[in-house]
Amino acid sequence: MATSTAVQDRSNSTLKGYIALTKPRIISLLVFTALGGMFLGARGVPDPLLVILVLGGGALAAGGANALNHYLDRDIDGLMGRTSGRPIVNGSIPPQHAMWFGIALNVVAFIILGAFVNILSALLTLSATLFYVFVYTKALKRSTPQNIVIGGAAGAIPPMVGWVAVTGALGLPALYMFAIVFFWTPPHFWALSLMIKDDYRRAGIPMLPVVAGVKNTKLYILLYTILLLALTLMFFTTRAVGWVYFGGSLALGIGFIYYALSLMKRDGIEGAKAAYLYSLAYLALLFLVIMVDSVARI
Repeated sequence: MATSTAVQDRSNSTLKGYIALTKPRIISLLVFTALGGMFLGARGVPDPLLVILVLGGGALAAGGANALNHYLDRDIDGLMGRTSGRPIVNGSIPPQHAMWFGIALNVVAFIILGAFVNILSALLTLSATLFYVFVYTKALKRSTPQNIVIGGAAGAIPPMVGWVAVTGALGLPALYMFAIVFFWTPPHFWALSLMIKDDYRRAGIPMLPVVAGVKNTKLYILLYTILLLALTLMFFTTRAVGWVYFGGSLALGIGFIYYALSLMKRDGIEGAKAAYLYSLAYLALLFLVIMVDSVARI
């Protein structure tokens, strides 16, 4: 009985480890932006089967990319408190298993999207993984404080995939959604990096707070939130979105600027957590507004 219990415990630990490799919380936000792209492309509620295929394929690809990120960052993850409990670091998943797991998920995702959606959506999804793994994780993360600025392109691709899955081609609205997520990523991630700047310093990662200091990072967060508000309002001029979107994006953008200003006015990193949490809510709510606007304009 004791042996059976031990085997079951190990199996549960391994299963939890593989799930942790995929970073489920990050996946949920990525696929939600893809869903927003689908609603906008469909000008209303998209086909349910297509939604399942796109979100399922996207989740597999994102999970695979995250697993590969775990594999490549295993040497520094043990140096940072936030990542010291990750599956490869704690020994629950062997590094090579994580690597092949990540590759396999992306192969399956490509097959699903290419065979049942369209080849462009499959190629875009694969490009997001390749960019995240090779450009951000391998080339930029350890070499430049602009890592997350450029690397944010990987996380900006899902809404384009959603649009392409419905329409079959890229278009200006897809590029705007890409740009919105692209410019949202730096202030979102810099707020997080303010909270764990000592971790990054210890691991030798040149995140902006480590290289430029806390004060400059807070200034950049504010500037990007202002730019983000301008960009989201410009989207309205394309007439791909309507007044529901305009009002929602305006309110959410002003809220983001408020949190950035509050962060600027406080000492040290006080207010960074609030700004970070708001940034998560901001993106989810903005794409929810896109969906509501798409349905309202039917």
